Amino acid sequence: MPNALSSLIIADASCLIGLTNINLLDILRALYGTVTITPEIAAEYGLDFPDWITVASVKNTVLQTAIQSDLHPGEASAIALALENPDSLVVLDDKKARRYAVNLGLTITGTMGIIVSAEESGIIKNADEVFEQLRKIGFRLPKR
Repeated sequence: MPNALSSLIIADASCLIGLTNINLLDILRALYGTVTITPEIAAEYGLDFPDWITVASVKNTVLQTAIQSDLHPGEASAIALALENPDSLVVLDDKKARRYAVNLGLTITGTMGIIVSAEESGIIKNADEVFEQLRKIGFRLPKR
């Protein structure tokens, strides 16, 4: 579950793309105020993003490259950036990336967790309706 007290919220591209495609990207701003992405995630997202999304580069590129041997560039950069910023929350949807991040002791959530938090916070009325919108655009979600 997302942690509003995290110092840095780092979102991977899948969350940004999914929420953008259903016109609900502002859920992230409503929950967190500011969201951070890496240049690799910005490139994968491929669209202009609002000013409340900031871009930060990973300082330890050796670590990022090592992680990238197991994961995609965006996920690797998000995890590397989180390792450089204690108390970060990383938004990851890919199962392998989530497992990798948890094994490193990182705090994670996914698009589903964000939507549930948005419902609990009164930002959206019905999480199930949002999940259905995501399914309709081909966003992979568990059936439950």
